[in-house]
Amino acid sequence: MATLYVRNLPDDLYAKLQELAASEHRSINAQVITLLEQALKTEAQQIEDERRKNVPKLLEEIRLRRESRQTDVEWPDSTALIREDRDR
Repeated sequence: MATLYVRNLPDDLYAKLQELAASEHRSINAQVITLLEQALKTEAQQIEDERRKNVPKLLEEIRLRRESRQTDVEWPDSTALIREDRDR
């Protein structure tokens, strides 16, 4: 397991951390780990939410691209192509 050292931690921040740890019945170390986990989960959730917001825009862009394509293209009958290939 990794070790993390924090230098120059302001005294008032450390005091708040001690109070929070005491109110949660945790050590300062356990409280810091909990806070870091919560912060990282929150950040990951925000990133996921942003990605989900982009989905409707992407779907709309796909729909517009599909509509802008030419539809008057005549594709050859695959049966005829297969028959032609077999007759060679």
